[in-house]
Amino acid sequence: MGLWQRITRLFRAGTGAALDKLEDPEMVLQQTIRDMRERVPELNNSVAHVMATERLLAKDKQRFEEQVVEYDSKIKAAVKMGRDDVATAYIGQLQQAQLDLQRTSVQLEQAQLASKQALKARDNYVLNMKKRTAEAMQLISASKQAKLQEQLAQTMETFNIGDDASTFNEMREKIDRRVAAAEAKLQLGTSSVDAQMHDIEQEAMNMQLQDKLLEYKQQMGLLGAGSGNSGANQLSAGQGETKDSEALEQVLLNETNERKQ
Repeated sequence: MGLWQRITRLFRAGTGAALDKLEDPEMVLQQTIRDMRERVPELNNSVAHVMATERLLAKDKQRFEEQVVEYDSKIKAAVKMGRDDVATAYIGQLQQAQLDLQRTSVQLEQAQLASKQALKARDNYVLNMKKRTAEAMQLISASKQAKLQEQLAQTMETFNIGDDASTFNEMREKIDRRVAAAEAKLQLGTSSVDAQMHDIEQEAMNMQLQDKLLEYKQQMGLLGAGSGNSGANQLSAGQGETKDSEALEQVLLNETNERKQ
């Protein structure tokens, strides 16, 4: 293989590859549809020309038929009048009209056949054009779908699902740990405050009970009595205070349990 042939083949291959990249199937199909539609008016003009020729031939045939009838009448009239010379002239014209009529009849038959074939060809072309247009629209739709799928595939290739999933899991664990720590701190703070409040309330209640106990003792004359009976009174008072303290502790314990519930 010569050098020039190799260069030519290389150039053709490069040109073909470049055209394949530049060639858009959608644009090519749309242009093909436009070309097919633009040919319809040309076909209509051709069919109209053939049909016009057919009509002209039909008129010529009718005119020649009328001439034949007219010449025939004139010949008969000339013969009756004894004008053989005039009748002979009309016979020559009659023969020429008959020849023209015969030739025109043949041409008219051919024109009629051509008109039918032209109409049929035009109708077939329009039908084929509609079919091709529908196929082209389907191909264009498939091409668009293929482009979308290619774009989606490219997007999925650049989108690493595993890395993002691990990131989500790490963030979820951090958030869960933060929520658990916050809930624990809140629970501890609430328990400490409740305990302090409970101690304060307990101390205040004890003070109120002691004051009330002293008030009962004053009313009962247990405070300020004689020394002889003071020991017994203090002993009985101590026993009474012990019982009262146990009763009060029971009451406080019940109230505390009720509050906790």
